[in-house]
Amino acid sequence: MTAEIETSVDAGVLSIRINRPEKKNALTAAMYAGLASALDQAMDNDGIRCTLLLGVPGAFTSGNDIGDFLKMAMSGQRESNAVFDFLERIIMAKKPVVAGVDGLAIGVGVTMLMHCDHVIASDRSTFKTPFVELGLLPEAGSSLIGPQIMGHHRAFAMLAMGETFSAEDARAAGIVSHVTAPDALEERAISAARSIAAKPPEALAQSRDLIRGDRTPVLERMQEEAELWKARLTSDEARQAFMAFMQRGQKKAG
Repeated sequence: MTAEIETSVDAGVLSIRINRPEKKNALTAAMYAGLASALDQAMDNDGIRCTLLLGVPGAFTSGNDIGDFLKMAMSGQRESNAVFDFLERIIMAKKPVVAGVDGLAIGVGVTMLMHCDHVIASDRSTFKTPFVELGLLPEAGSSLIGPQIMGHHRAFAMLAMGETFSAEDARAAGIVSHVTAPDALEERAISAARSIAAKPPEALAQSRDLIRGDRTPVLERMQEEAELWKARLTSDEARQAFMAFMQRGQKKAG
């Protein structure tokens, strides 16, 4: 488990905190592996009845580390399987998953929310999936489940056009359950997770299974996207987009 993924257990809730504030919680391969390992912990421990995903103030996660992407694009290497291991775990999670989002939710920081059961967001949060802008395409099964949740037009706006959604936009689209003030976010997310964990576990599990339905098609779409994603990652289009992104960041820093 990497130090940038922190876990704790209390009142039947496994809290997983992404903690890399200096990089706005950008996710590396090691961090994805840590997230997958934490979700395995939730599945294997009967004392854990709910998982809570949290970020840091101002950043849930800014998505995949672009520096990692650029290295892979320039070297011709394909992406580590760690991200897909994590996505498989969250798609197929057997126990409820709650997320508390404050600030930036970008890329996978949005698509993972589509697999959560309850999402609380602060009113300063923003949601964006710049996949196409980076020469890539939607992931995490979002090309299938996104239109189911949001409808075609909103899904296209988010996943293809890369439009930024406010917290209220995300709530209206069905990605977010409730919007609250930043200083109340974690308390409300923890309260929701503990409330879920306190419910009769068998009745909750059966109800959740009925509500979510068969996840196999979502997993299969994620795997299909993954194969396309790996090919896109080393494309000239993606390489040029990553370099342009890094150059923009350097200009801002200067």
